[in-house]
This record gives sequence, C-alpha cells and structure tokens, in this order.
Amino acid sequence: MDINENSNVTIPIRNLIAMVAATAVATTAYFGIQERLKTLEHSLDKSQSEIERNTEFRILWPRGELGSLPDDARQDMLLQGIQLDVEDLRGLQGQIHDLTVRLGTMEALNEQGSSND
Repeated sequence: MDINENSNVTIPIRNLIAMVAATAVATTAYFGIQERLKTLEHSLDKSQSEIERNTEFRILWPRGELGSLPDDARQDMLLQGIQLDVEDLRGLQGQIHDLTVRLGTMEALNEQGSSND
C-alpha cells in the first residue's frame, strides 16, 4: 500500500465527531486545570505575603516602631496626668506631715509653757 498526498482516508462521521468532541473536552480540561493552578499559586503568594506582614507587625508593633493608635496616645496622656496627680498628692502628703510635726511641736511647747507658769 502506497501512502502519498493523493491517498484517500475514509472515516465514519460518528468517529470523526467523537474525535473532535474528545479533543474539545481535553482542551477545555487542560485550560481549566491551568487556570486552577494559577489561581492556587496566586492565593498561595497572597497568603505568604500576609503571613510576612503579620510577622513584621507582630514583632515591630510592641516595640513601637510602627507608631501607635490614637487610643494609645490618649491612654498615655491620661497616665501622664495620673502620674502628675500622684506626685502632687505626695507633695501635699509631705507638707501635711511637716505641718503635723510643727503642730505637735507647738502643742508641746505650749504645754511646757503652761506647766512652767
């Protein structure tokens, strides 16, 4: 049997349609798998990026290297105000102690002066 450019091939139409359909299904499946792989790779890259940013945030935020929230600044101001109030109260406590000592001394002197008369 000689095969050349003028050779005839006979295929039943049913088989030809089945081959075209199989090729279409295989092509669709191939591109579907490729698209799914690209989607998964993109999702993995995105997750990896989020994990790296989370790690950076977890390390740098407590150190104060990423700034602070407005609520943090407000709390810091309130704490500073409380510290100033405590210092003022300690100063007043010292003054009251000094006055108590002076009053005690004056009463003792008055008692001595009264008993001497």
